[in-house]
Amino acid sequence: MTTPLRAELRLENGLVGKAGADRIALIEAVAATGSIAAAARRVGLSYRAAWDAVQVLNNLFAEPLIIAVPGGAKGGEASVTAQGAQVAASFRLMEEGLRRTMAELQDQVAGDGAAAGQMWTLGMKTSARNALRGVVESVTDGAVSAEVVLRIGETAQIVAVVTRQSVSDLGLAPGVTAVALINAGSIILATTDEGLRTSARNSLRGVVSEIRSGAVNDEVTLGLDAGKTLTATVTSESVKRLELVVGEPVIALIKASQVILAVT
Repeated sequence: MTTPLRAELRLENGLVGKAGADRIALIEAVAATGSIAAAARRVGLSYRAAWDAVQVLNNLFAEPLIIAVPGGAKGGEASVTAQGAQVAASFRLMEEGLRRTMAELQDQVAGDGAAAGQMWTLGMKTSARNALRGVVESVTDGAVSAEVVLRIGETAQIVAVVTRQSVSDLGLAPGVTAVALINAGSIILATTDEGLRTSARNSLRGVVSEIRSGAVNDEVTLGLDAGKTLTATVTSESVKRLELVVGEPVIALIKASQVILAVT
């Protein structure tokens, strides 16, 4: 089954802000309730957040969309101007047009396995920091588990060990497209493999492209083959000890048992 495609419409003025469906809903709630406080409750915003949104909306256009008289969290009156009503109505029309366009695109890619798989990857939600798309290169069966090799680039591959039942349930076989999910905390970094002996099945070579420092842990992103990236979470002390800097060659070590595979 192909995951439904979704797109979001947003109005934006680079100088003063942006507005999406959530702020249009606020306009509609103000029109219905005549109050910022009541509208905020209806759309699930705090009173302050609603006021901030009203200011952004009014700044986006030459004329205000909402005229409000502050009265605190329990009072005050607000009304939607003719301009505001027109903006809300126009937004909903454009939103419906966008929905129809996406439905047509959905139909077009539904018959194309490769395109459908790519759309599914875009819509996938996961808590894993890394999601790397590839093609199954080989499946080596075992008594209980199987070793699956996923080619993610011309020279890069990821090995995963999964149960035989998972191989059957997911339909894993050479040529099948799959996504490798890897938690950032499961990755060990090394600056050289000279004399390095490890039980980790995966050894991916890359170059540090970004380091985001934190109070205890740092997030290190590596550039891999074929434009792919891999992000690891390691302690700040480890980053200092390894003398990691942007541009530094690094090896990412990942146990095959730490890789989760997903398919459409």
